[in-house]
Amino acid sequence: MVSAGQTRAVLESFQRALETRDLQGLLDVLAPEVVLISDGGGVKQAAPRPVSGAGKVARMIVSGLGRAQIALAGEPAVVNGNPALLLRVDGDIDGVIAARIEDARITGLYYVRNPRKLTRIASETPLTLT
Repeated sequence: MVSAGQTRAVLESFQRALETRDLQGLLDVLAPEVVLISDGGGVKQAAPRPVSGAGKVARMIVSGLGRAQIALAGEPAVVNGNPALLLRVDGDIDGVIAARIEDARITGLYYVRNPRKLTRIASETPLTLT
């Protein structure tokens, strides 16, 4: 079980590494067996298959950000009960990346860029008992 403090620290380190395109910073926070799954919905670019391994995931992230020449900003969020980053490009929501954290390392990343799936990301849906 990862504490809330550890989760916050890991997510902050991941956010810093993303925003600065720091390959070593990503490698430090990703578990060796990390898996990245992305969804662009055929509208936005995304990896067509899961990407496995810290080195492959980190290089894909850094090279993708470098090719795009964009200023990426992350904002901590909780999505479906999981720690996540709301990613913005030029102030507009580009996607959300949720993380599975175990033993103070990220073991899973779920990156949604599909605009149809992001329509309600800026709002919170209250849970009610029926």
